[in-house]
Amino acid sequence: MDLHHHIRLMAGYNQRLNRQVFTAAASLEHDTLTADAGAFFGSILGTLNHMVVTDLLWLARFAQHSARYKSLQALSELPTPERLDQQLYPAFAALGAARGLIDSAIIEWSADELQSDDLQRPLAYHNSKGEGAERDFGELVMHLFNHQTHHRGQASTLLNQRGLDIGVTDFLRDIPRLDTQG
Repeated sequence: MDLHHHIRLMAGYNQRLNRQVFTAAASLEHDTLTADAGAFFGSILGTLNHMVVTDLLWLARFAQHSARYKSLQALSELPTPERLDQQLYPAFAALGAARGLIDSAIIEWSADELQSDDLQRPLAYHNSKGEGAERDFGELVMHLFNHQTHHRGQASTLLNQRGLDIGVTDFLRDIPRLDTQG
């Protein structure tokens, strides 16, 4: 498996699933979106905000890994999170717009700016508590997608509990077929 190719697949999967979640959630009233549902971040809106917060934190760190990462550096125009539970976007429409910008930046970055050699170099960064760390960059990129999948699963469950099906979530749909017969 080529890790760079896998990251491009994951970027597309990430965008597709976020669209599906946001499309389903858009049918709910604001009070339902913000009602405490007992999730890690309270509500559906809280969960979706957390996903944006953590993406912005990680992508800001990733943006420092190479001067080529212009699409990630452009995300610095969005609000800078201060806490993992911060409600950066209390309005669903604004949250959806930010999600779309972030997902587009990830697609552009993975397709046009990220190079396989970048994945082999460590990334030094500071976490939200100011603690320094250095980790394998390729593994951190996979963590970004894994974290998304984890919280999208929570959001999907919360939406399902309200009678909404977000559709096919299986990554298999995004893996290209190698056979030529259906």
